[in-house]
Amino acid sequence: MSEDGDTSQQVVEQVSPEPEPELDPESADSPEVEVQVPPRDPGAPFVVGVDRDAVRRRREVVRTVERRGAWITLAIGAVGIVAAVYVLLAFRGSGMWPFAILLILAMIPLVLSTVMVYRLQAERQHWYDANDLQPVAMRMSLKGLELACDGAAYPVVLQWQTVRGFRQQKLLGQYVLDLDLVPGVSATTAGVRGLDQAPVRSVVKPNPLLRPTGLFLVKALDQPVHIIDEAMKHFSGGTAQVRR
Repeated sequence: MSEDGDTSQQVVEQVSPEPEPELDPESADSPEVEVQVPPRDPGAPFVVGVDRDAVRRRREVVRTVERRGAWITLAIGAVGIVAAVYVLLAFRGSGMWPFAILLILAMIPLVLSTVMVYRLQAERQHWYDANDLQPVAMRMSLKGLELACDGAAYPVVLQWQTVRGFRQQKLLGQYVLDLDLVPGVSATTAGVRGLDQAPVRSVVKPNPLLRPTGLFLVKALDQPVHIIDEAMKHFSGGTAQVRR
């Protein structure tokens, strides 16, 4: 009996400790299951890539819409100028010349907008031919925001105190993200680099004569908008976000 009791006691002693080491790896692995975006490491930047095919298709849409709008505005401007000249010649001495002059002045910006569209498209196409499409749309870190604007020779770099975030809106039939800067920020502001490039100015602060096209096409980005919003809030300390 004593030998059986000793044997059973030895079996219990050998079996009972086995479940304990099985619990330790589970408790040690549990923190690794929690995935956060942006990453916990404050030194790791958050990178958003682009779908190159979607960007190229967007380029064609923008080019077509811009040219169509340019021809429409040119036609309106030409009709207005011709009508004003006709009034000046047909009704001499009738006192209508001030109205004709005002009409001509009002139509001149429409004609200039057409010239600006074609000049801007020529500059863009020259850059497209000379440079490959960048695979990264933006990088976020504690230092600031870096943007690869389509058509720009080098990235736009902004410190967080100069950025309010992005505005999501629908332009030319597709959702885009537009950069929202703090009022008063310009290319000469401290901590700002790249805003003085012509392709950037045509997108970030579009000329009143040109139709805005948006900075980033939403469906071309490899990160959803709500993840970009979370990352922007994280790195900026809550001062920048995506507004809809």
